[in-house]
Amino acid sequence: MASPSPHDRSRKDDEDDPVEQMISRTGCAELHYAVQECMAEHQDWRACQNQVRSFKDCMINFQNARKEQLMLLMAL
Repeated sequence: MASPSPHDRSRKDDEDDPVEQMISRTGCAELHYAVQECMAEHQDWRACQNQVRSFKDCMINFQNARKEQLMLLMAL
């Protein structure tokens, strides 16, 4: 039996995707989608460096903020 086409996915499938959920919690989802859209349009990651850089910066900011939160909790 053939696998279902990835284009036949429903919104529910996306909502259940753990990667999608993780990215949504970072506040960087729109930048992630911008990278995906650019890649779909250009089929070349080199053409998407601005989007990749913006997404990377957002994720680094999230990770740094998360580290600060954890350090504060550990200090209590």
